[in-house]
Amino acid sequence: MPRHATAPPPASSLEEEIGPAVADFYRAVLQALVDARIAFLVGGALAHAHHTGVRRPTKDLDLFIRKADCPRIARLLQAQGWRTDLPYPHWLAKVHSGAAFIDLIFGTGNGLTPVDAAWFRRNRRITLLGVPVRIVNAEDSLLTKAFIMERERYDGGDVAHLLLAHAERLDWPGLLERFGPHWRVLLAHLSLFGFVYPGERHRIPVWVLIELAERLAREGQAPSTERALVCDGTLLSRAQYLHDVRKLGYRDGRLDGTGSMTAEDVAIWTAAIAGGPGG
Repeated sequence: MPRHATAPPPASSLEEEIGPAVADFYRAVLQALVDARIAFLVGGALAHAHHTGVRRPTKDLDLFIRKADCPRIARLLQAQGWRTDLPYPHWLAKVHSGAAFIDLIFGTGNGLTPVDAAWFRRNRRITLLGVPVRIVNAEDSLLTKAFIMERERYDGGDVAHLLLAHAERLDWPGLLERFGPHWRVLLAHLSLFGFVYPGERHRIPVWVLIELAERLAREGQAPSTERALVCDGTLLSRAQYLHDVRKLGYRDGRLDGTGSMTAEDVAIWTAAIAGGPGG
C-alpha cells in the first residue's frame, strides 16, 4: 500500500453500503464491459480509497471510458435492459437502473482532459464486487481533481491526500506534461501541500518545485499579451467566473483553444449549475 494509506474495506462492505440491488446492477455492468472487452477504468470515491485509504460513502460508480466507445457501450447496456442518456456530450453519459446510476466519463467538465490511451497506463488491478477491474492511476486522479474548485465543491483535500500517499512514486515528468500550460494549478496544490503537511513538504521533489518556481518568475516579469483578456477561472469553476465573461469582457478560457468544449457545451454545462457538480 502507498505510504500513509490503509487497506480499503473489502468488497462485501461496499455491497452492504449500497445494498444488494445496486450491487447487482454495478456488478452486471462491470461484467458486461469485461465480457465485451471494452477498456474502462474505475475512478471516483472507490479509486480514491484504494490510492489513499480515505473512504467516503459511494453515491454512484464512476467508470472512465474512451469517447469513441460510448455509442457501443450504450447499445450494449441498452440491450441488457438498462436506460442510458448523454446529459453532457462533452464529457459524461449515464446508465440507469431504477434510481441507481453509473457515470460513464470520457473527459472532464472543463473539457481539458479527454480519456485517451495515456489514461490506460500504470493502472492498478483490483477486484470489485467479484469482477476484476483496473482503476484510474494516481497521476490522472490528481490531474482531474486539481481543477475542481467550485463554490460547492473543492477537491484540494483529495489532491493533498494523493500527494501524501504517493509523492515519491508519482511520474513527475509525466504529470508536468499532463498539466501542460496549466502548470500553475499544479504549483498551487504543491504549495498548499507544504502548508497542510509541514512535516511532509520535503517529499515533493526539489527539481519539480524549482522548475515551476522558475516558470513563475519568468512569467511574472510581464503580463501575457496574447491572452490579456482571457479568464481561465472557468477551467476551475463553471459558476464563479461567469461574471467575468458576461460582464467584464473576458474571453472564456474553456473556448480559448486549450480544451475541447464548444459554445454549445458551455451553455449546456452552465445551464446545469443548479443541479450540482454533476448536474
